[in-house]
Amino acid sequence: MEEALTVYKLLEELDIQYKKYEHAPAYTMEDIKDLDISIGGEYCKNLFLRNSKGNQHYLVVVSGSKTVDLKKLAREIPSTRLSFASDERLYKYLKLKPGSVSPFGLIYDFDHHVEVVIDQDIVGLDLLCFHPNINTATVVISYDDFYKYLKNRGNEIHYVQI
Repeated sequence: MEEALTVYKLLEELDIQYKKYEHAPAYTMEDIKDLDISIGGEYCKNLFLRNSKGNQHYLVVVSGSKTVDLKKLAREIPSTRLSFASDERLYKYLKLKPGSVSPFGLIYDFDHHVEVVIDQDIVGLDLLCFHPNINTATVVISYDDFYKYLKNRGNEIHYVQI
């Protein structure tokens, strides 16, 4: 729960309005659909990827209903071949565990090693849903506040059409 408290504290410092919901663990988008709560907003799928050399990492934020073609995404960014980063890399750069991947992990990317890739279709949405670095809670914020958070973190941002 300490992971979530760090997120809530930063959002408050940035004067970002948010709602939080606690729930059973949700490791996948299917798990989220099975939750017996009504949160509202667009649940985002967050993928932590690496290039073929392993010297660049990407956090992809996309609508939970979409499937990401890694070959097409690599061409759009541009990057060498993309694959899912290991659990060890996920923890090294974002201090996250599998099943709790979230843009809020950027809190721990002090060297701005991870580039953020955002699907154009979530830009401007009223409400976005993310895990607050643990998968037993959901945070709901506006896209504008999400962008405010990202600008505060300072990581490079790419916009793509997925």
